[in-house]
Amino acid sequence: MMVVDDLFAVSAGEAQLICGTDEAGRGPLAGAVYAAAVILDTPIIGLNDSKKLSAKTRERLSEEIKSQARAWCIASASVAEIDELNILQASLLAMTRAVEGLSVKADWVWVDGKHFPKQLLQKGYAGQALVGGDALQSSISAASILAKVARDLDCLRLDALYPQYGFAQHKGYPTAVHLAALKAHGVCPEHRRSYAPVRAILERTC
Repeated sequence: MMVVDDLFAVSAGEAQLICGTDEAGRGPLAGAVYAAAVILDTPIIGLNDSKKLSAKTRERLSEEIKSQARAWCIASASVAEIDELNILQASLLAMTRAVEGLSVKADWVWVDGKHFPKQLLQKGYAGQALVGGDALQSSISAASILAKVARDLDCLRLDALYPQYGFAQHKGYPTAVHLAALKAHGVCPEHRRSYAPVRAILERTC
């Protein structure tokens, strides 16, 4: 992995506590969107975009991040908030909550993607959005892993509540299995009603 911490040192000014934040779960049809924020003190070997890591590796790194990071926080935005705000704004809200939930305040915040949360700017946080940051900046990589592991764990909870949908298998993404389950069983309370495949099922049953 190419780490760009030094490349952006001037942009980050003289910040001592540099935080990375990322989300997991924008694409699924069900469940909350999760986010994490991490401040690292020391390098952790193996960090990368969570999507490029196996589930076993993510789980191992998640425990290592939690034990070695200067500070970390996991937060979420609910299905109701996703439907009310839209998934982009809900993702930014979840990342804001994660950053604000850190035990120490970051001097600089790297946000994965194209958008820096306005809420963080309004609350005096300095930082920048970084496209592809989860594969470039170590603290964002760590945050992406924590968020992904937390969301996958929540999908196991959803699977226990609604076993007919197969959430443990597809994690809420619009796979053929999930779409078939939606057609067979209808929409459950954890489905995002603003998403087109879910909305289409609801319109058919009205």
